[in-house]
Amino acid sequence: MGFWRKDVVEFALDEQTGRAIDEQLRWIAAEPSNPAPYANLARLYRSQGHQDRALALLLESVRIDPGHAPAHQALCEIYAVRGDYPAAWRHARLAEKGGNPAGVLMLNRHAIAEPGGHSEVGEPRPEC
Repeated sequence: MGFWRKDVVEFALDEQTGRAIDEQLRWIAAEPSNPAPYANLARLYRSQGHQDRALALLLESVRIDPGHAPAHQALCEIYAVRGDYPAAWRHARLAEKGGNPAGVLMLNRHAIAEPGGHSEVGEPRPEC
């Protein structure tokens, strides 16, 4: 099994990922003001363990389009893993505003408190 996984399957996946990376780079060159290929490329880099490259690309994506929900969702995930929960919540709420509630659901599921005292449904919590 080791031979097939390491020498055949992983090689094929690396080749496929490399082609997908090249495709996204060409798209960025053709449409530098489109946020989608930056977010797509970030996803590919994340799959290869290049978190810092992915973070930079996602930040560029939301710089280009502050409402790009897929990039905000991915930023939420990266910041949550890094333990930067205020940033994770900020991007989760921005993704939610853009129609993607996955980050809010994830943070609530893991009982990560939202700064500012919001509840699961986004209503302010009563002061104690």
